[in-house]
Amino acid sequence: MNEKFERLLERVDQLVCRLEAILPKPLGAPDWSSAIAWRYRKHSGGRGVLEPIRHIAAMRLSDLQNIDIQKDKLQRNTLQFVEGRPANNVLLTGARGTGKSSLIKACLNEYATRGLRLIEVDKADLTDLHDIVDVVASRLERFIVFCDDLSFEDGESGYKALKSILDGSVAAATPNVLVYATSNRRHLLPEHTKDNLSYTTSEDGEIHPGEVVEEKISLSERFGLWVSFYPFSQEEYLRIVEQWLHVLGAKVPLSQATRSEALVWALERGSRSGRVAYQFAQDFAGRAHG
Repeated sequence: MNEKFERLLERVDQLVCRLEAILPKPLGAPDWSSAIAWRYRKHSGGRGVLEPIRHIAAMRLSDLQNIDIQKDKLQRNTLQFVEGRPANNVLLTGARGTGKSSLIKACLNEYATRGLRLIEVDKADLTDLHDIVDVVASRLERFIVFCDDLSFEDGESGYKALKSILDGSVAAATPNVLVYATSNRRHLLPEHTKDNLSYTTSEDGEIHPGEVVEEKISLSERFGLWVSFYPFSQEEYLRIVEQWLHVLGAKVPLSQATRSEALVWALERGSRSGRVAYQFAQDFAGRAHG
């Protein structure tokens, strides 16, 4: 009898071990001294891990040109956050390649010595936001949860998780966490022509959005600060080219030939963005040093 019972216990123990290997484990805290930025990743079995980002682009606020208004807004909000004063979650929207993500990285580099930290979270993992916040809630550092190029399709689960963490959850907001998100969509969700049919007009001519539109606007409204970016003019684009050439060590005057080459580069890519200006400067500086 005892022998049968021992065998049963052994089998139960084996079963428990197998279940523990399958079930997702709680998110653990990383070595916070190892980096100033982390990336949240899901591994096999659904286990989430905060992986340190060892190499962060050495982006400085002074490197970013022609976005002074946007820079002032984000820098002011980030400084308030770092100093423990009230600050807002931020949504940066607008034309691609105009410096949205770069501005966030530059703020991280600017205020890292004052305790600012960053955690990058992909859209697919936003359902785990509450677990991430729980891990950092007791830390003295200030954490930006960074969601890059964020947009949702109708019915995606991460949408409601983000909406909850920004505002409206039963749990109180954690004072050492803010969400900074970049997107090409102002309201983060696709907008269809049929949505306009849900608008109604009162007798006095006042327009009222329907439930579909209200739902799509409600997420972006939970970001207290909106920072909008716009396409660059030709001269602004060329000034950015010249700035990056100096940063990359190709300290040559922007001659007419170089200007023409930079404009052709932008024309071939269909964009006069800051990203395209940087890519041209990389190519030009590489050739100049050859």
